[in-house]
Amino acid sequence: MLYKNIKKLVEYGIRTGLTPECERIYTTNLLLELFKEDDYEDVSIEGEELDLEQILKELLDEAVERGLVEDSVVFRDLFDTKLMNCLLPRPAQVQKTFWEEYEKSPEAATAFFYKFSQDSDYIRRYRVKKDMKWKVDSPYGEIDITINLSKPEKDPKAIAAAGAAKASSYPKCQLCMENEGYAGRANHPARETHRIIPITINDSKWGFQYSPYVYYNEHCIVFNGQHVPMKIDRNAFIKLFDFVKQFPHYFLGSNADLPIVGGSILSHDHFQGGNYTFAMAKAPIEIPVTIPGYEDVEAGIVKWPLSVLRIRHADEKRLIDLADHVLQAWRGYTDEEAFIFAETEGTPHNTITPIARKKGDMYELDLTLRNNITTEEHPLGVYHPHAQYHNIKKENIGLIEVMGLAVLPSRLKEELEILADYMVEGGDIRSNEKIAKHADWVDSFLPKYDSITRDNVMDILKEETGIVFTHVLEDAGVYKCTEDGRKAFMRFVETL
Repeated sequence: MLYKNIKKLVEYGIRTGLTPECERIYTTNLLLELFKEDDYEDVSIEGEELDLEQILKELLDEAVERGLVEDSVVFRDLFDTKLMNCLLPRPAQVQKTFWEEYEKSPEAATAFFYKFSQDSDYIRRYRVKKDMKWKVDSPYGEIDITINLSKPEKDPKAIAAAGAAKASSYPKCQLCMENEGYAGRANHPARETHRIIPITINDSKWGFQYSPYVYYNEHCIVFNGQHVPMKIDRNAFIKLFDFVKQFPHYFLGSNADLPIVGGSILSHDHFQGGNYTFAMAKAPIEIPVTIPGYEDVEAGIVKWPLSVLRIRHADEKRLIDLADHVLQAWRGYTDEEAFIFAETEGTPHNTITPIARKKGDMYELDLTLRNNITTEEHPLGVYHPHAQYHNIKKENIGLIEVMGLAVLPSRLKEELEILADYMVEGGDIRSNEKIAKHADWVDSFLPKYDSITRDNVMDILKEETGIVFTHVLEDAGVYKCTEDGRKAFMRFVETL
């Protein structure tokens, strides 16, 4: 079976274009070396399906049997990444093809690189497709809901190995350039199949790659070539538009640069983008505003649960100037009546989550006002999911969620399935430790429905989960979508 699966894997590489036909023997020999196998017999695979997940599983089973790898998802992932790297071109070849495709169009370049990142198994298609995804109508448009199931959970063997491993600061983090080709270890994922496209942003070296856990179409990461902290400032707006000018079919946004509202790796300057239109981008301007000195810039408050000021102009430099003006004003802004404090005891609270895109001939920048203040009542953050919704979402609201896509924890899949059974059978939800936290939530929405059946229960739970996420977004808004909230938002806009 080893010879057959090696041949299948090489054939997969050739058919996907990862491996040229002239490297068939070379690639076969690289794979034999990984299995410490000196012999090889050519076998027929005619008519057999080339299912990458199955091929890798059988090769990994063989490696476990031979004592080459521990039977644990973490160590299996480290080994199958070595296997896949045997099929791949070197980084320089990938970069060359990318820029050749870019000569045709930016879309052609990203289409090539996205397919490559999936074919190479850097993005594990067979895991990503396990993610649960659905859409829910809300007063703000159609919201995307996902339950993330593509990140494998570490088992006890891997956790123990990571704990016993020698401390290492190489690479400094999972976003550093040094990840390209890195073999990985128990506490750091394998990156031998990782390829980075170098790009220039704000006259400095940056990298362009895709997220291995794609939450939406062509979910990319654009990161600084240096391991420097994230910072929202004038340069951040310049960087966003530098990228959008090079890839006008992609949006690009940044998490905020403060804890709680940051929701990401704050230690390494980076952005996230992609080829996807979120509900936030479709949301209309609810209240047009004119900002003195920027009368030529179209601006307004967006009809969205978070507090978003949208600015539009054909010249991105005008947007950079205005965004910097808004940022400086917001950093120092306090409105006690609206419970907005620029700082308390020297700790700053105000920052912005910006998202840049191009629509036709116009550049567009959404400036989402964020504040990370905490209180005794809300120790995790006033503008953070409130405790009543923690059964569904307790984690920070980062860039992706700001735009209207819920990334919910994997535990929810099992919990919703158990809940469905209890609801259909009329069981006591509070009696089950796994789902007791959902009991008050279920009690709150059950009266809305005439009957709960096996056929409709999951649709109801998905709908209600979406409603909770909409409320979570409202919690994260520094100004509420109420008459008083809009008046308070306008008080800030008037300071501009």
